[in-house]
Amino acid sequence: MQQQPQASSELLQNFVVEGLQDVKGENITILDLREIDNAVTDFFIISEGSSNTQVNALSESVHKSVRENLGDRPWHVEGKDNAEWVLMDYVNVVVHIFQKGTREFYDLESLWGDAPSKTLENL
Repeated sequence: MQQQPQASSELLQNFVVEGLQDVKGENITILDLREIDNAVTDFFIISEGSSNTQVNALSESVHKSVRENLGDRPWHVEGKDNAEWVLMDYVNVVVHIFQKGTREFYDLESLWGDAPSKTLENL
């Protein structure tokens, strides 16, 4: 069986953001890690939801958007059981979906403060 070519990081990023926006993900931030030494991925995409239910809905929407548009699935997913922080690892793009308090506690934007970032306006 032939494996599909991996989508570009930028294209994958676009469909992740689309999935987040479809379910009203808030405070979507994209960290570009491509120029950071020893970075484990090209992009972190960080968003938040207001409840466990919304965090799970956001992760399902991202999964659906990427699968339908690129035929890709995450390599690994963590955190769906408690839905305070769901991590979806697409290798070149890692998606972090938090509840607000958990996002503030871990503050990934500060940990990766050297990375160029872009925050999208809530829709």
